[in-house]
Amino acid sequence: MSPSPYGIVSYAAYLPRHRLQREELGTALGINAGRGARIAASFDEDSTTMGVEAARRALPGHRAPDALYFATTSPAYLDKTNAAALHAALALPHEAFAADLAGSARSGIAALRAAWRGGGLAVLSDVRTGRPGSADERDGGDGAVAFLFGDAGSAVAEILAHTSATSEFLDRWRVPENRAGEQWEERFGLERYLPLIEDAGQRALKAAGAGQADHVVLVSPNAAVRKRATKLFPARLSVGGSPVGHAGTADAGLALADALDRAGAGETILLLSAVDGCDAVLLRTTDRLLVARQPEPVTQQLVGDRDVSYTTYLTWRGWLDREPPRRPEPERPAAPPSARGERWKFAFTGSRCDRCAFVHMPPTRVCKECGAVDAMTPVPLAGARGTVATYTVDRLAYSPSPPLIDAVVDFDGGGRCTLEIADGAADRLTVGTRVEPVFRRLHTAQGVHNYFWKARTTGETNVDGSTA
Repeated sequence: MSPSPYGIVSYAAYLPRHRLQREELGTALGINAGRGARIAASFDEDSTTMGVEAARRALPGHRAPDALYFATTSPAYLDKTNAAALHAALALPHEAFAADLAGSARSGIAALRAAWRGGGLAVLSDVRTGRPGSADERDGGDGAVAFLFGDAGSAVAEILAHTSATSEFLDRWRVPENRAGEQWEERFGLERYLPLIEDAGQRALKAAGAGQADHVVLVSPNAAVRKRATKLFPARLSVGGSPVGHAGTADAGLALADALDRAGAGETILLLSAVDGCDAVLLRTTDRLLVARQPEPVTQQLVGDRDVSYTTYLTWRGWLDREPPRRPEPERPAAPPSARGERWKFAFTGSRCDRCAFVHMPPTRVCKECGAVDAMTPVPLAGARGTVATYTVDRLAYSPSPPLIDAVVDFDGGGRCTLEIADGAADRLTVGTRVEPVFRRLHTAQGVHNYFWKARTTGETNVDGSTA
């Protein structure tokens, strides 16, 4: 394959805050579920919202990409481009191309490859769902990661070689109408994968003229492969795998992000992704990596700060059909007003009066402060932070995870808005708590997802000196 003029100029991962303790899972089902915790997306998170969060962390300080490639095995919609919602939430120019790559975990590598060849943004995101007690439920993980490709002279890592080996055999599969996947006996998959991994990996090293990589990272949905195949490629410094458990299309990306967090300048990383074959990507880091790593490393995000009960987790994933709140269910969002308010609804853009500088949320044509008409400048607020002025905890309103918490937020630089608080922080919220906007799903009605922005505590020092 001919070389590309592009390299990775920025990367960022996003891991949800909630954790399902495996000990609780095992106790509930009477099985040995192991130790530790599983990363669990909240009820208002899906592959689209997590993809937005990862991309928002990767883009600041960089030119908007000309193309966005979104990979997932858990799309919020079929017959509709999910990447369009990311495009809108990121406020990308309308000339930018946006497309989904969905179906199997290998779609993540496809997105990376497309962005690398054309210089775009690859977003890999998945919510992994398995039957209660299954390996997917126990050992899977939810998360997203984004890689921005640009001029190689500004790259934190350059791709030296990318090789592939493809073979048709039945290892994992899921028919469209099912929520959980199936897997053939692991030893069969192991026998088929091992020669493919060795072939693709050796060809990648040979193409780059390298005898050995400094770091080797291998991911696969097949647990036997993850245990055995790393022995094929001893590394000079480290050998590892996915930091979160199998994460679908995000698996290879999260493993690569974790490796970039750890690697030094001028070191090579061999990424091996064994899904329906094997893809081998050999990268070399640059000096710029030391000053341009993602601000919140994967290991730091692994900690989490919200435990979720097993019954609540099952409810979120639709495996436990609980009695809904005895309140009127929300109505389906209508297409015309959503389209008219796209910049507010998806990109969280307000308006500032050119005459008196008053910030309006949502945007308006007439200034509430001085009465000026059509004298407004758009104000992007998705990256702003604010302070809780007042809040209410509503235990009667409809919510898939009550109570519902609404807060009036005063944003730094102007603007006041009422937003729902994300990630269930009722016990940590006070007047003066510092918050930031996050893209979430308010509700789903009649098959339509109502996306908007909520507020999430930041962990900054509050007005009263405490932290949330």
